[in-house]
Amino acid sequence: MLASSTITHTNWRVFYSQALHELNHDELPEKIRAAQHEIESRARELFQTSGDHVDEEQALRDALYALHALQTCLDLHTN
Repeated sequence: MLASSTITHTNWRVFYSQALHELNHDELPEKIRAAQHEIESRARELFQTSGDHVDEEQALRDALYALHALQTCLDLHTN
């Protein structure tokens, strides 16, 4: 079970990094959506898991905030 949790833990960070580093504006919205989905999945997983996850929960909130800001910039640039 630990291995699957570790994969999920890492997975959202990979998707988040891909969204932040995407240079193609046509692909960026999908990268943002994919990262948001992975982050939300991880947040749900942490909610159902006992223990102290304060640092990762904060990282998830920060990542969602950054993705929202990135999406807003993209929207302003494309409109």
